[in-house]
Amino acid sequence: MADDYGANLSSIREAAKRIGPFVHTTPVLTSHSLDSLAGRKLFFKCESFQKGGAFKIRGACNAVFSLSDAQAAKGVITHSSGNHAAALALAAKLRGIDAHIVIPKNAPKCKVENVVRYGGKVIWSESNMKSREDVANNVLRDTGAVLIHPYNDARIISGQGTISLELLEQAPQIDTIVIPISGGGLISGVALAAKSINPSIRVLAAEPKGADDAAKSKAANRIIIMPEVNTVADGLRACLGDLTWPIVRDLVDDIIVVDDEEIIEAMRLCYEILKASVEPSGAIGLAAVLSDGFRNNPSWNNCRNVAIVISGGNVDLTVLWDSLKSV
Repeated sequence: MADDYGANLSSIREAAKRIGPFVHTTPVLTSHSLDSLAGRKLFFKCESFQKGGAFKIRGACNAVFSLSDAQAAKGVITHSSGNHAAALALAAKLRGIDAHIVIPKNAPKCKVENVVRYGGKVIWSESNMKSREDVANNVLRDTGAVLIHPYNDARIISGQGTISLELLEQAPQIDTIVIPISGGGLISGVALAAKSINPSIRVLAAEPKGADDAAKSKAANRIIIMPEVNTVADGLRACLGDLTWPIVRDLVDDIIVVDDEEIIEAMRLCYEILKASVEPSGAIGLAAVLSDGFRNNPSWNNCRNVAIVISGGNVDLTVLWDSLKSV
């Protein structure tokens, strides 16, 4: 394993100590019914039960509580369409500092409401990345706040990696971890920690067909940026960054691509069988494990004890109902 990644097992263990007082140790759920459907033993790491309803609070708290008092006094800023926005607002509230959150106009209503609930100062942008970054840079210039990128930040990667520390204690028998992929902050941290602790463990990414830039990047061995993305999984529309890409390139064993219909079906199964409300981005790991692309690939026949990271549970019910009607 390379030594020049933005984070490592040591920084992830430090993050665990730093954020311990502020985050939940999330449960691992199991289901005989879902095991039967998958043909293997499944372990669901439920970050949907995390503070803020998603894993993002881990990285956000690590970043915010890493700041010096002088840095923190000027507040923090980010641009995000969803869970990172709410998580940073909550982390800033816990430290008693300002959070300036640039949000695109097409962000899910429930996630915007979370930002407001946690006291974040919402600044609107257009729905494209250039507008998000331009608006954030303007606020940065005006306030002097510290920019906390949603995923391309070593502090964020280290914070998200704390999931692996918990998971491998809760279910030490797992041989495979399936993780949603978008900008790569979550899977980078989880892969770094998991493979440092157990080098033989397999790390598989789950990605929507309408935003499969990571799969294309792995195939091309360079970052591929899609001109536009289209998926119900609103949390999986970002592209890899220069810190996350090397880790994904080196440590992610494969990327399983699924379509929106499979994601929505996985959401239904989570609700009906696990009794857990799971957003599309969070359900994609189960969709991947149940997909033909995974089940029919002989490379993964010996994945018998599979952990699935349910990344979040912030469901925009209006979008969900509309999606169900279209299937």
